[in-house]
Amino acid sequence: MPEALPLGPAGEPGTEISLEQDGSVIRRSVLPGGIRVLSEAMPAQRSATIGAWVAVGSRDETDGHHGSTHFLEHLLFKGTPRRDAMDIAVAFDAVGGEANAATGKEHTCYYARVLDADLPMAVDVITDMVTSALLDAEEFETERGVILEELAMAGDDPVDVAHEQFATAVLGPHPLGRPIGGTPATIRGVPREAVLEHYRRTYVPSELVVTAAGAVDHDELCRQVLEAVRAGGWELDPAGVPAERRSAGDDALPTEGRALTLHRTTEQANVILGCQGLPAGDDRRWALSVLMTALGGGMSSRLFQEIRERRGLAYSTYAFASSYAEAGTVGLYAGCAPENTAQVVELLGEELDRIAAAPLPAEELERAIGQLSGNLVLGLEDTGSRMSRLGRAEIVHGELTTVAETLERVSAVTAEQVQALAVELAAKPRSLVVVGPFEDDLAGQLLASPAADS
Repeated sequence: MPEALPLGPAGEPGTEISLEQDGSVIRRSVLPGGIRVLSEAMPAQRSATIGAWVAVGSRDETDGHHGSTHFLEHLLFKGTPRRDAMDIAVAFDAVGGEANAATGKEHTCYYARVLDADLPMAVDVITDMVTSALLDAEEFETERGVILEELAMAGDDPVDVAHEQFATAVLGPHPLGRPIGGTPATIRGVPREAVLEHYRRTYVPSELVVTAAGAVDHDELCRQVLEAVRAGGWELDPAGVPAERRSAGDDALPTEGRALTLHRTTEQANVILGCQGLPAGDDRRWALSVLMTALGGGMSSRLFQEIRERRGLAYSTYAFASSYAEAGTVGLYAGCAPENTAQVVELLGEELDRIAAAPLPAEELERAIGQLSGNLVLGLEDTGSRMSRLGRAEIVHGELTTVAETLERVSAVTAEQVQALAVELAAKPRSLVVVGPFEDDLAGQLLASPAADS
């Protein structure tokens, strides 16, 4: 059996593929209506995690609908014709389970983790929520207040503010640059009718992906999903096929960097310097992972050693990357005393430039690959991470790989590949976000300096 299987853009109902890895068995089936079901049966597990995904995120909102995706994440827990909000909460609390949801820029997932005996209940409840949400008018207005409080809480966290604004700075007016959760203005302004329209347009069989990992029987899972979907009132076209995977949109990406300074009365300045990165389908994503790890992925990373250990300028500093259908971001973060902001911004840029100037030494490359490989394997020790991996494989990458194949791809990264990517990133227009007790346009001044723009 091959180590990696292409999932294909669609697949006729009845199509199935399977893949064995590390004693577990991954299977993928296409059900009537184009619903996709992926499972990973893990021996000796007594629990399972299930997720219901739709490849719809904040970027898919049209004018007048901004904030709808985040609204739906909340409202689907507020009741269906079969269950009210309390029934949904009790269903999981009564068995010691967990249920939650996550909204992204390109997909939304509703998930639950339960004991194996309670998996049929979890499938039924989660599917009922996805297919049959009432979006009650009174509950809608109540939840509007809850979401505004959530945004206010995030707005009080300067690190959250810096990360949210960084995406806006790098991706600008592109739909990917919009805040995932919406803004207070869009949440206050979006009417229930717009959210209802967004729900009916995007939550359809061809967009639904169900993934499960742990103590799960694939055939039973498919039967339970079909039963629950039909109970929810969805009509399934026997010849229906999955929606095509997302491709690059028509919206133009910015060609220049941007500086943002946001005033907050804080003890620290929170700064992120970065640029546009790689799209999710770029084969160089493995080299990017190694680059981010060497640059700011742990205590031995260059940012940690230079900014924290040698100079004592920050407690927290790291590098990160995000990837989407046609774009990505790369960021270097540090939290520091306001008076040290200029020096820290300069050091962040210099560390990226240093990797661009010379290949990683063999020992440093080996360490980064080892750290990345260990993190990957350890991160897949629970059913939730395995469930999420299946969802991303289906929705984002269109390829299902074993852990062994993934590790081989990471290990195959060379110092020359990392340097070439660093050269490309270092040459891109840079954006800078500074959050702290500043009244003037500090970010603009720093970004215009030769050190930040080198």
